[in-house]
Amino acid sequence: MTVSTPSRTQTERADQTRARILDAAVQQFSDNGLAGARTEQIAEEAGVNKALLYYYFKGKEDLYDAALESVANRVVASSMAAMGTECSAGERLVYFALNHFDRIHSQRAFQSLMQQEMIRLHRGEENALVRLVDKIFRPMMFRLRELFAEGRSSGELVPVDELQIMYAALGANVFYFLSAPLMRMILGTDPLEPGALDIRRKASVEYLGQTIFTDREHGARVAARVLAATPMPEINAIEIGNNPPCNKELHEPSLKK
Repeated sequence: MTVSTPSRTQTERADQTRARILDAAVQQFSDNGLAGARTEQIAEEAGVNKALLYYYFKGKEDLYDAALESVANRVVASSMAAMGTECSAGERLVYFALNHFDRIHSQRAFQSLMQQEMIRLHRGEENALVRLVDKIFRPMMFRLRELFAEGRSSGELVPVDELQIMYAALGANVFYFLSAPLMRMILGTDPLEPGALDIRRKASVEYLGQTIFTDREHGARVAARVLAATPMPEINAIEIGNNPPCNKELHEPSLKK
């Protein structure tokens, strides 16, 4: 008996269908949560029937896990790429922090899903983060710590607690977006308006240039270079920024102690 195998076209078509389902699921779960999202709506938005949805995924929870993992993989891949350039360790850290700001701004669905999972985690409920830690988040943390160590060793970065730098850089980004409704009430202006975002984005990078580098002039040049090379992405942009061109500055001999 001859066993037929799927053609390349059939495989590509199946991959495209699965990707459409996942994209629709990400949006529905981010808008309505796991309990509120409806598989009928996800199938409709993906342009498939419900039976085909269950052909690819066992059930709603399986679809939810796959959707969260798919968008997390995409976002973290962009973050890891920011740390994989040939720039100095300090410049890669600045680019990573800007990438983080841009991701919160542009990947609204991912942020909503992460917030939902953090709430479930704090409540002690079953959550999807446990399954993503080893595969996604811990490797990214290890890479960050390697960069901090490299920057300290070369003398480019100030010798302070690496986690404090991370909390200060990334925590400021998170707080800016989370506090936007309250700040809108206090200041009477919209922090998420494009002009305000541009100002805060630029200020966050320039602040890092003046705080994590032992040579502030070098840090200012790094901040300016990263900003010039990285336009703000559109909402829901798949690619978040581009790797900035590196300038092999003579910072190593002058900064080493």
